This record gives sequence, C-alpha cells and structure tokens, in this order.
Amino acid sequence: MKEIFADLHVHIGRSEQGKPIKITAARSLNFANIAKECYERKGISVVGIIDCASPYVIEDIENFLKTGEAYEIKDGGIVYKDQVCILLGSEVETTEIGRNGHKGSAHNLCFFPHLKDIKAFSNEMSHHIKNITLSTQKSDLSGYELIDIVEKYNGILIPAHIFTPHKSYYGNCADRLEEIFHEKLEKIFAVELGLSADTFLADTISELENKTFLTNSDAHSLPKIAREYNKIQLEDLSFKEIVKALKGEEGRKIVTNYGLDPKLGKYHRTYCDDCESTIETKEPVTICPKCGSANVTFGVFDRIELIKDKKETKSPKTRPPYIYQVPLQFVPGVGNKQIEKLLEHFGTEMTILHKLSKDDIEAVVGEKIANKIIEAREGNAKIESGGGGVYGKVK
Repeated sequence: MKEIFADLHVHIGRSEQGKPIKITAARSLNFANIAKECYERKGISVVGIIDCASPYVIEDIENFLKTGEAYEIKDGGIVYKDQVCILLGSEVETTEIGRNGHKGSAHNLCFFPHLKDIKAFSNEMSHHIKNITLSTQKSDLSGYELIDIVEKYNGILIPAHIFTPHKSYYGNCADRLEEIFHEKLEKIFAVELGLSADTFLADTISELENKTFLTNSDAHSLPKIAREYNKIQLEDLSFKEIVKALKGEEGRKIVTNYGLDPKLGKYHRTYCDDCESTIETKEPVTICPKCGSANVTFGVFDRIELIKDKKETKSPKTRPPYIYQVPLQFVPGVGNKQIEKLLEHFGTEMTILHKLSKDDIEAVVGEKIANKIIEAREGNAKIESGGGGVYGKVK
C-alpha cells in the first residue's frame, strides 16, 4: 500500500483549440496543462477532471493520448508520465423537487473508468442537456434518474459541494439526501463537503455517518488546484483503486482530508446583499440585523444549524482526520515570486506543505515569510469569515 494526494474536482476553462468549456474558468486550464501542473508543481497523484464529457475535451484527450506521454489502463484512468492518474469526470446539474414541492438544482460529480464510457455518457446526456460542449449545464434529470445513467456506463456519482447555498442538495434542494435518492441512497458512498464546510459540521447530520467525505478544490485556475485535497491509501493508481478507497474496501481508504478552515469559504456565513455585510449571529437569521433586509444569501454554517439532527459532532471511528490547510496562495505576504522560489528549490507544493522544516523554507525566502507559512500550516492564523460569494481572509 502507498499514500498519495488526490484532488477530484478540477475544471477545464478552454479546449486546446480555444473553445469555451467552463466560462468562469481560466483559459490556461486545459486537459494537458492540468496533467502537467499536477506532475510538475502540485505533487498531486490523482486528479479528477470533471469536464470530460464535452466533445471538445474528448477530442483533446484523444490527441493527448497520441503524444505517448499518457495512456489508458485496464483498471480505469489515464496515467500521465507514470505518476499522475487522471479520472475522467463530468459535473452535471440536476433539477430537483424536494420537500413541500420546493424546487432546486444540485451539482453532481460523475466519474468513469475509460474514455469509451464517458463518450457514451456524453452521447446520452446530449439528449438531456441543451449544450453538451459546456461544463456543468442544467439537465432535465433528477439525481434519482441521473445515477442510473451513470451506472449504465460503469461510473460513480458523488454529490458536489453538498452544503453551498447555490447548486447543492442540502443548500438548495432538501433537508436530507434521502428525500432525493430514496432507496438509491446506498449507492452514494461519498460526498464532497465544499470549501465552506468541514467534517465537524457535516457529522452533525446522521445520514452522512456512513458516507466518505471528500475535500476537493473545485479549481477554476491552475494555481487553485489542491486548494483542498485528500490523502488516500491504495495499492496503485487507477479508477478501480480509487473506488475501493472511497468505499473503504480491502485496506484502501481516505487517510486524511486537507481543507480550508470553513471560515475561509465564500459561503460560510449568511451575507446581506443590500448592506454587503457578513452576518455572524449565534442563531441562523433570514433578516439582516443591521439593515432589516430579507435579501440575504444563506451561509453553509447557518444552513447546517437548521437541518442538523445531532446536538454535537459525533464522527464514526472510521472517519479520517480533517486537517486545516492554508494553501500558499492564501497566506498574506507570500507572493508569486516567493512561491516560485520555493517550487524551484523543492519541487512541488505538497513537499512544501508537508515535508519541509521552517529552516528549509527560511533558507530560500527568509525568516519573515517562513514564519507566516509555518503559522498558516499549523492552523494558527486568525481568520475573518467569508460569505455571499466573498472568500474569508487570513489576517
């Protein structure tokens, strides 16, 4: 067994030919560049690219395989330079009718073992999505219906950023996943927490006790890859091994979740859109106490306070630790020049965040910067909560 780092939610901004895929993502985010970034700079061994159902991306993948730098493997996944396993995924927006007829939308991460599987999935989904070339488009399917299509093509479905106020099951659709998936809920063996939540918040909901938690970046630019990530124990790099780890089978497992302090997430607390202030009251509110407006974006923390069914966090014994990790880009005073110096000397961001001593870092960027990185790495930095689409800040 070996332990590797994995980020299973990375977007593609443009195809190799400049065709738009994820409108809000950087142009430099294409299939080849993501593979190179994970290999050369991030130290990520498994990356889930979740826009691979676009015909433009499928064409890029086919061309990428022709270069000889990457190849498909029998147990699923595309391996780049023998070091990075790429999982072929698709983020799909479902249309839900939850409790009391409430309508909402949710995002789902769908992963497939082989290129032929996601090509077939793309073809079928083109009948349920108006523009299959673009990322995360609204479908006419519910999650209950989507999971059958995913399994038809040998895939797995993972609910994405499950608490965010927009486009998630708990934040936008229902109080319980069971209200959406009914008897199929047992087929959901992992969920993605999202940047504004952590294990301690999620484990106040009893139906999640037997679900594996994932912390992924939802990267919209190359530097944001591994903003959140997972340490996984497996035998080798493949789709099959990742599925076993997500299910906790045969010694494969998630060892650690590395995520932002949820206060840094841009939807952690409720936010008033009129007076543009974060609302940090003890009890969840729907009216801004400062200006009296009802025009508020409900925060993840506040939403969980409303729907939790356990008085306190009680995690199952198998739950891995959640380690607060502040990426280098979030540390105040640490600029691109310092990061480049560190990467030139030490290789990857995972090495800097997990293996280097203060003395190692100080020798390259000086004592002041080294102290800031160590302080953030050890979770001692003070944080101002985010909300309403604005990230929190490390003070």
